[in-house]
This record gives sequence, structure tokens and C-alpha cells, in this order.
Amino acid sequence: MTHLTPKPGSKVLVAMSGGVDSSAAAAILVEQGFEVVGCFMRLGSPGETLDELQPFDTAGVSCDPAKVKIGHQGCCSVGDAHDARQVAAALGIPLYVLNFKKDFGRIIDYFVDEYAKGRTPNPCVRCNDWLKFGKLHAYAGQIGAEYIASGHYARIDRSGAEPRLLRGLDDAKDQSYVLFGASKLRLSEMMLPIGEFATKQEVRAIAEKYDLPVFDKPDSQEICFVPDNDYAGLVERRRPELRVNGKILDESGEVVGEHGGQHKFTIGQRRGVGVAKGYPIYVTGKDPKGNTITVGDGEALMSSRCVANELNLLVDEALFADWRRVLVQHRYNMAPVPARVRLVDVEDGGVSGRRGGIEVEFDSPQRAVTPGQALAMYDGDDPSWVLGGAWIVSVNQGVSCLS
Repeated sequence: MTHLTPKPGSKVLVAMSGGVDSSAAAAILVEQGFEVVGCFMRLGSPGETLDELQPFDTAGVSCDPAKVKIGHQGCCSVGDAHDARQVAAALGIPLYVLNFKKDFGRIIDYFVDEYAKGRTPNPCVRCNDWLKFGKLHAYAGQIGAEYIASGHYARIDRSGAEPRLLRGLDDAKDQSYVLFGASKLRLSEMMLPIGEFATKQEVRAIAEKYDLPVFDKPDSQEICFVPDNDYAGLVERRRPELRVNGKILDESGEVVGEHGGQHKFTIGQRRGVGVAKGYPIYVTGKDPKGNTITVGDGEALMSSRCVANELNLLVDEALFADWRRVLVQHRYNMAPVPARVRLVDVEDGGVSGRRGGIEVEFDSPQRAVTPGQALAMYDGDDPSWVLGGAWIVSVNQGVSCLS
């Protein structure tokens, strides 16, 4: 595979979720003359049976629409599989359905384990790393596809000696944050057609132009394996021992209330805390071993530094041997902020087993920097350029610098 500009006629495997973004991406590639093959990843949503769908094979068989139960329309549900089939038929491309239920179980296990450890996970980033731009590449190789495309709002710049991951042109929809975990090799194999559009309306217009039935389908706002948004219930079903009452502490350590389990709370949470002090109260800390949460005012949420592990750099590591000026995004729904970063040695190897990490010092204190969340870095001079990222393990603590 090559990072050079893909040539029309090249075979591209498109990850199709049944939504408008990936459907428009497939339509664009068909229009540009690529040999497009659709792929729907069957993950196994709650209440659905995988025998309604066909496993991966070379016949390009999809699900039988007569067996589809139209219900929840989140990411990768059976209803979404039906939508993907209809889009593929409209575009005249084959569609493969891959049974990833077993592999997706790893992501659910990670999600539950992180809450049990007192951290706040980001399963969408892990799914991209492990499945969409991970295991899916093995299937691409089986059918001779040179590239994998998706409906993410981000861009690949192939104008230089090496490909670069860039923010999408639509700032409101940019998803470069969730793609930082891809390797340099994966960047050379990626195609992100809709990242070049400035608005979601333009993307919907592409889908409508091709008479795709999903052109006005609402965006999914849920975690696909928690369709009712009751993540605490999912955690408790997997780890019932976590359903234990604990103490709520204030910043001085005084007991000010009781809670039903630390896994039900996230850093920065205000609603449902159950403590009234005459001013806004937030969750500012969690202790999974003692099953306590700490609450305080908004000032207690501010952090000046953090340490992150499982570092994945998309540029030369030597650039971070000493403090480097960057922009850092520490949550999905926030804008990158000025900071300086350097390489450090982090003891915890993290979920992926990759060692190495970074220490981050923000130019100004940041609100609700949370262990377990992903952290993406952008170039200080070119704010659209993704330099890499890591996973936050501690806040307001420093570690020894690598020599």
C-alpha cells in the first residue's frame, strides 16, 4: 500500500455504518471512479441476534431485509445494517457484513473496567484503533483492497513526503480527535472523503443527489452498546460488586453525603450528586479503592498539568525530546488549548500495552481534565495538523523526563 494520492480504479473498502456520513463517503468514491466495496461491522447491539446477518464471505451477501427488526437506530444496530444494504444497492456496490461481536466484547470489557478503576473511558477512540482502522485492515487485505475509507470528519494530506492527519473543514463536526491512535502506516491506507466538506448540509446533499434513503437520517448521539444511555446499569450488570454505597467527601475530607457507587459519577459532573451547599457543586475526584467521591466548587475542577500514557505519535519522536509548544484537546467536545508537552516515562503501560507517555503543562488551568480520557495534540503553528495523542492517567502530577 502507498501514501501517494489514490488513483481511480483502486479498490477501497468503505466502513458503512448505515448513517449518512459513511454513505456519502461511499457515493463520493464511486463518483470518483474507485472500485468500492462496502463493509458493515456487526458488533452485537443489546437485544439483537447475530444470526439475522450473514458473516463475512466472498459472495458479498448482506442481511435479509425481511428479517430485520427496525428499532434503535444507533451505530451498528440491525436497523443500520438494513440501511447500509439499501445504500449499497442504490450505489451498485457489494456489501459485506462482518461479525465483530467477539472483538467488540474487548471494547465493552475495557469500558466496564475503566469505570471500575475510577476512570472515564472513551470507547469510540478504542473502536477506531482496534477495529475500524485495526482489525478491519485484515479483511481489506483478503479482498485485495488498497485503502480503507470511513465517514469521519477529518482529512489526510498526501502532499508531502509522509501523509498527515488533519482536522476536518467543518469545525463543528471535526472528528480528528478520535483518530489520533492510527499508526503512520494506517494513515497511508486511509481515505476520508467527507472531511473536505465545510458543512453537514453539503454531505446530506451528496446523499440526496444519489437518492440514498439515509440522506435525512438523524445523527446517532449514543454509545452503540449503551442505547438507553444507562452506562452505570451496564457496568453493574457486568460488575455487580460495584453496586455498593460509599461516602461523599468535600475537599477537606469531611463526609457530606452518601452515594450508590463511584462508577456512577464522572469528573465535572454536577447533576445527581446529591449534595447541596448553596452554590454549584461538582464531582472533583474519585477513589475506586475506597469507593468515595470528592465534591467541590468549580475552582476545584481546574488543572494546570496532566500525564498521559500509551503515546502514539504521527511525527518524529525527536520533536518531543524537550518541551514543545502544541495545542491540546483533552475532551471530544472542547477546542484545543495552548500547552507545552515533553516525553516522559510512564510506569502504567495502559490498555494497549504500549509504554511511553507525555507530560502536559497547560498555558492556563483547564476544567475537568479526566483520567481515562483521550488527549490529542495539534501543531502550534498549523492547528489543523494532528501530531498524535495519548491517554490521561493522572492530573496535576509530574514524572521524570526521559533522557
